[in-house]
Amino acid sequence: MEEDELEVTTPTLGSVAVFGAPPSLEQCLLVQKLEDQINALNSEKWSLMEQIRRLESKIDFLKNENFMVPVVSDLVHSSLDQVPLSVLEDNGSYLDIKSSDNDNKNGETEERSLPISTEADSQTPKDDTLNSLPGNEREKLPPCAPSKKTAIHFDKPNRKLSPAFHQALLSFCRMSAESRLGSEVSRIADSEKSVMLMLGRCLPHIVPNVLLAKREELIPLILCTACLHPEPKERDQLLHILFNLIKRPDDEQRQMILTGCVAFARHVGPTRVEAELLPQCWEQINHKYPERRLLVAESCGALAPYLPKEIRSSLVLSMLQQMLMEDKADLVREAVIKSLGIIMGYIDDPDKYQQGFELLLSALGDPSERVVSATHQVFLPAYAAWTTELGNLQTHLIPTLLNKIEKLLREGEHGLDEHKLHMYLSALQSLIPSLFSLVLQNAPFTSKAKLQGEVPPIEVTRFPRPVSPLQDVATIIGSREQLAVLLQLYDYQLELEGTTGWETLLWVVNQLLPQLIEIVGKINVASTACVHEFSRFFWRLCRTFGKIFTNTKVKPQFQEILRLSEENIDSTAGNGVLTKATVPIYATGVLTCYIQEDDRKLLVGFLEDVMTMLSLSHAPLDSLKASFVELGANPAYHELLLTVLWYGVVHTSALVRCTAARMFELLVKGVHETLVAQRVVPALITLSSDPEISVRIATIPAFGTIMETVTQREVGILHIKLKY
Repeated sequence: MEEDELEVTTPTLGSVAVFGAPPSLEQCLLVQKLEDQINALNSEKWSLMEQIRRLESKIDFLKNENFMVPVVSDLVHSSLDQVPLSVLEDNGSYLDIKSSDNDNKNGETEERSLPISTEADSQTPKDDTLNSLPGNEREKLPPCAPSKKTAIHFDKPNRKLSPAFHQALLSFCRMSAESRLGSEVSRIADSEKSVMLMLGRCLPHIVPNVLLAKREELIPLILCTACLHPEPKERDQLLHILFNLIKRPDDEQRQMILTGCVAFARHVGPTRVEAELLPQCWEQINHKYPERRLLVAESCGALAPYLPKEIRSSLVLSMLQQMLMEDKADLVREAVIKSLGIIMGYIDDPDKYQQGFELLLSALGDPSERVVSATHQVFLPAYAAWTTELGNLQTHLIPTLLNKIEKLLREGEHGLDEHKLHMYLSALQSLIPSLFSLVLQNAPFTSKAKLQGEVPPIEVTRFPRPVSPLQDVATIIGSREQLAVLLQLYDYQLELEGTTGWETLLWVVNQLLPQLIEIVGKINVASTACVHEFSRFFWRLCRTFGKIFTNTKVKPQFQEILRLSEENIDSTAGNGVLTKATVPIYATGVLTCYIQEDDRKLLVGFLEDVMTMLSLSHAPLDSLKASFVELGANPAYHELLLTVLWYGVVHTSALVRCTAARMFELLVKGVHETLVAQRVVPALITLSSDPEISVRIATIPAFGTIMETVTQREVGILHIKLKY
């Protein structure tokens, strides 16, 4: 401190006299004590200066002997009061020689640096250029090649000023080495370790003063320091800073932090990831800000590949389970589901299978659409892959979901829980690619599936569009080329060689399909949602397993159940199933899978037969109506449905004509006005002049619907046609 500053803080005889009071004995003793300390420090100062002069003489002597030694200049030990050390490590304490604690308290600190005369002083720092060379280049160098980095020399003035005068002169330089920051600035790290130590000390003070929007710029520094810092407590503090760097990190900032965590994990290995990173996640699992909990959920998945396997299937799985059950934020639970999917890709403890299944059911039943969507995209296919490896896909997962659907239908006679039905059925639908992949990989021809020569391309529309890459059959198999070879052999096997010994496919044909068709017969045909769900399921199943499988394995089983033959007309045993949901699901889920001319003719013929049989047997028309509603939602089938109805318009039986008139009412609302004018109105006019009064009456609702839906111009045209 300067003398004037010292006078302000320390009472002296002079300052006491200013206030007009005589100095007390206690004050006199204090002043005397301080003066004694000053004298002691001055003596120490002169002693140290003398030591410096001796060491300088020794340095000059060594220079003359051609030793490569750093030279301590007057500037260094007079201004910065430090000696350049080339090999000593920075252990976090200053190299400055300071006075005792009592001296520091009284502001009379004098600092002097002692040049350390050891054999180490004769060594020079490692050559950075040498370290930067590739390994093979370094090997070419001689083993004792001298370092190119020489000691720094400063010109010494040809003057005879005393060291005390130099020190007093340089004291006028405005430097601060007394503060924390000043002490850091006054010394420069001379090794990698000391750099890490310096960063560890400085970063906690830097972070709070950086703008929130720019704090991600600190992530590389924090991570690098946390990776290499030797002190566990400092590393823990730095990782704590990383996870608390931004109060509410946005998506991009979280990605940056996650990238850093993964880089850290790759560098330090599984033990330190478990010991240092996971505790940071655990601390924030219940943080008040969802963005921070989101970071935790995402971290669990990102770090999964770098954790000990026991930790993946225990601690991390438990953390994610807790967040899935307790977190109220949809975004957080969505991230939890994605991380659970990643965990399922790495877990190898069969004892955790049941826990995974329970988590799957919880995720499928989540009230948030985001969470359910993430379940189908990530968690379910990843869990299905593990289930397949364990051999549980056909023995547990799919049968369990089917049993849950059957139980719902049994209990839902007076009110079906359509939400749960959708939950289980959509899960089954998402498992179809995994099931088909299992069938291919366990086929008799698998050993023949080798990539040789040109591979026939897979037709673009061969498979339904997957909801995520994890539901792409090519991804599950390994590549599109491998899948193409397997598909070629698959079609050949089905068409020419049969399914003998093909256990996985026989399970689909002999157990899965019959159970599904039985379930379909129990559905209330009036439930539009259920009909639609099962139609989409069968459509995806048939498209995935292919046309040959659909024609030879699926259609025959439905046809056997429906028994569409003339001898079954008026037979309650034969057409009872025609009133069930089996009809619309077969029509819209199986017969619409392929759209070639033969397929369309088959669909038209089926609908005409159903309309005829239901009409002639005086059965309810609910199943036919459900078929028209489901197909009518797609404009591509409007022409086809009008063809079916025209068949009814010109039928010889008045019962069939009456049914056709009623069906027009369902179709009119969704059909384009042009089709209404060109196809619907002429058919209705024909029916309105039918000799049977019941047929004429049946046309009235359809005419009323037309009046409600068509434009004024078309109404005028309709009026003219009806008039004549």
